[in-house]
Order: sequence, then C-alpha cells, then structure tokens
Amino acid sequence: MERLTYRYLIVDSGYSKSTLERKFKSYLQNAPAFQIKSHDNAHLVVDGTYFKGNLCMVLYYDYDIKYCQFYRFTTKESYTEIKEDIQNILSLGIQIKSITCDGHPSIIKSINDACPDIIIQRCLVHIQREANIWLRRKPVIQCRMYLKGIVNKLHLVKNNNDRIYWINLFIKWYDQNKSYINEQNINLETGRKWFKHKDLRRTAIMIKRAIPNMFHYIENPQIPNNTNSIESFLDT
Repeated sequence: MERLTYRYLIVDSGYSKSTLERKFKSYLQNAPAFQIKSHDNAHLVVDGTYFKGNLCMVLYYDYDIKYCQFYRFTTKESYTEIKEDIQNILSLGIQIKSITCDGHPSIIKSINDACPDIIIQRCLVHIQREANIWLRRKPVIQCRMYLKGIVNKLHLVKNNNDRIYWINLFIKWYDQNKSYINEQNINLETGRKWFKHKDLRRTAIMIKRAIPNMFHYIENPQIPNNTNSIESFLDT
C-alpha cells in the first residue's frame, strides 16, 4: 500500500506540505489526553497518517459523535497493534457496528480477527485515488481510460439500483478485457514470467477484492463511505 497521505492532504486541504507539517508537529507536541466515550453501535473510521522520521499515527474516529476514541503513535499500520487497539476499544465499552478503512491488509486482517462480525466499509475516495494514480500512467489505452471512467462514477452510487448498475459496468469491462489484463511477458532464456500491464491488473484486482465491502453505506446510511472525517479532524 503506497504511503500517499501528504499528497492526498495537499490536494484536499489546499495547504502546502510545509504548512501541513507545521500543523502536524504542533498537534503532536500538544496531543490531548483523550477519554473513551461509551457508545452503542459505533461507526468507526480507522486510518494511519505518516510523518517524517518513520512516525505513524493511527486514529480510531467515532463518526457518529465526531470524536477520536483512541489513537496510537507507532512506525507503521501493524496488524498486532491494530488488533490490540480494537480489542481495547471493545473492552472499554464501545460497541462497534462498522469500521470504515482504506483497505490496508493489516487493518482488514486485524478487524476480521478481533471482531469478525463487524461490517467493514472500504473507503471509496481511497479506491478512486489509487485507481486514478495507477491508471494515468502510460501507455494510455482505451480499456484503461474506460475503467478510469467507471471508477470516477463511484461517488454517484447512492442507492441499490446505482450499486447494481456500477457493479455490472465493472464486471462487463473486466470480462471484455480479462485476456488483456492477464497478458504476460516471458523471458525465453530463464522462463520467468511477469504480467505485462501491471498497473491495470493491479487496479482491477483491487476493485474486485473491494466490491463485497464497498456499498454497505447504502443499506445503513450511518456508515461513512470514506475516511475524510479523519483528515478533517487533523485539520482542526
């Protein structure tokens, strides 16, 4: 998973990188002592923000009450630590209904192991961002641009009919381009093989794996479909 937090925040906030670094430094030097607030059926947003010096802050933000229930300073989004954090949050009286996250493997695995019955909602903004970064790389080909168009319609998915339409668009695109997506090069001397269209395949696989957890917010509007609330929290 690429660590592109600063790039995202610069675009979304309009601040320069140096301004963001000053804000984060000030926050870290005066970090408040948070108190857990008991809450039934909480919809959490979990994400890691990376800073200079190999420092990562993982936030557990309660979307319903607009409150950061828990945070950890660490070096990376670690499975062991995130699992422990979720277990601690549960033991302190917060009943978690859903967790919205960017799909980082460590976060997904820790949720599944710590509380397998909790709904996982993938961040749609993150999916759009990652796809647009990977798909804008050359060569520019028709099927790549068509997939980019599908991905950029994600924010229009508001109800079940929209969901079915969007998924069908993607499945149709995937079936039509499956052979191309999986084309391989081969080194005739060594026999080593590798996928020819890595960025396109990477994007398609990301979306295929994410689809089961992309649209829970339609059935339950209380579930946030992105992690932007954490970025807003850090900006205050």
